[in-house]
Amino acid sequence: MICLKALIIGAAGFVGNYLIDHLQNERKWSLSVTKIPSETISHENLDVYDLDILKINETIDLLNKVRPDYIFHLAAQSSVALSWKNPILTVNVNVNGTINLLDALRTLDYKPKVLLIGSGEEYGRIKPNETPVSEENVLRPGNIYAVTKAAQNMIGQIYSKAYDMDIIMVRAFNHVGPNQNPLFVVADFCKQVAEIEAGKKEPVIYVGNLAAKRDFTDVRDVVRAYSMLIENGTSGEIYNVGSGKTISIKDLLDKILSMSAKEITVKVDQKKLRPLDIPTIEADITKLVECTGWKKSIPLERTIADTLNYWRKNV
Repeated sequence: MICLKALIIGAAGFVGNYLIDHLQNERKWSLSVTKIPSETISHENLDVYDLDILKINETIDLLNKVRPDYIFHLAAQSSVALSWKNPILTVNVNVNGTINLLDALRTLDYKPKVLLIGSGEEYGRIKPNETPVSEENVLRPGNIYAVTKAAQNMIGQIYSKAYDMDIIMVRAFNHVGPNQNPLFVVADFCKQVAEIEAGKKEPVIYVGNLAAKRDFTDVRDVVRAYSMLIENGTSGEIYNVGSGKTISIKDLLDKILSMSAKEITVKVDQKKLRPLDIPTIEADITKLVECTGWKKSIPLERTIADTLNYWRKNV
C-alpha cells in the first residue's frame, strides 16, 4: 500500500489544527506541516518546519525535502477586520505568499496536487436573485481580505492553465468551532458569555452588525471537504465549501444566549462595525456535493455548544 504524503502550509492556525487531526485520524497520510517561528504545534507523529512563505528559496528547499503528493495552502491573514487595519500585511501574505508557493512548485520535477483556500467573502455584495451564490457568479469583493482571496484564486487558475499545474481552488464560507480566535463572531460571542458566567465582566455582550446573514459550517466538516476535494477535485476549478444555509447574526446570538442561564444585555459596539458589510452570503454547494458526495454532519447547535464549553474552560 502506497502511503500518500501531505504538506499543510500554515498549519498552526485554527483550521490547520483540525486538518492535522482529520488527516492523521481519518486519512492516515504521512504528514508534514509548516508554521512561523513564534507558533507552536503540539501534535505528534508529523514533521514540523518553520517557513516564511515570502521567502521563495526557503519554500523551494522545503518542497524538495518533503516532496508531498498533496499540498494544503492554509497560510493566510484571514481576518476581515484586521485586513481593514493592516492591508499591506494582508496583501503580502495572501497574494505574494501564494505566488511564491506557485513559483516554487514550478521548479519541481513532478506535479503535486494543491488546494488553495479562498473565501466566500470574494463574492461581495450578492444580489437577491443570486442567492445562493454559485462559483460562476460575478465577484464584487467588498473588503481588503476579499480582494486578496479573489486575486489568489484567479492567480491559481492562471497558473493551473498556463503551466499545467494541478491546482484546485476553494471558496470557504464561515467556518467555526472550538479554539477559534475571538476576532470571529461565534468565538467572540461565546467568549464574552463565558466571561460573564465566570464573573469576569459585566453582564453585557457587545456586538456589531446583527442584521447580516452568513453561512456557517463546523470546521470539522470543512476540513473533511478539503481532503475530499484534494483527492477528487478537478484541476483549475473552484468549489464553494459551506452549509448551503444562512442564519442572521442576531439569530446566532440568540442561540448562544439561550445556552446560558445568565441574564445578559446586548449592546452595539461601534468598533465592531465594519466600513462595508455584505447583507447576505450563502453558498450554493451543488458543485462540491456532485464532485465529492460531501454533506454537513455537525449541526450548528452542537458547534455553538462545543465552542461555548471551550471558552468556559479557557477564560
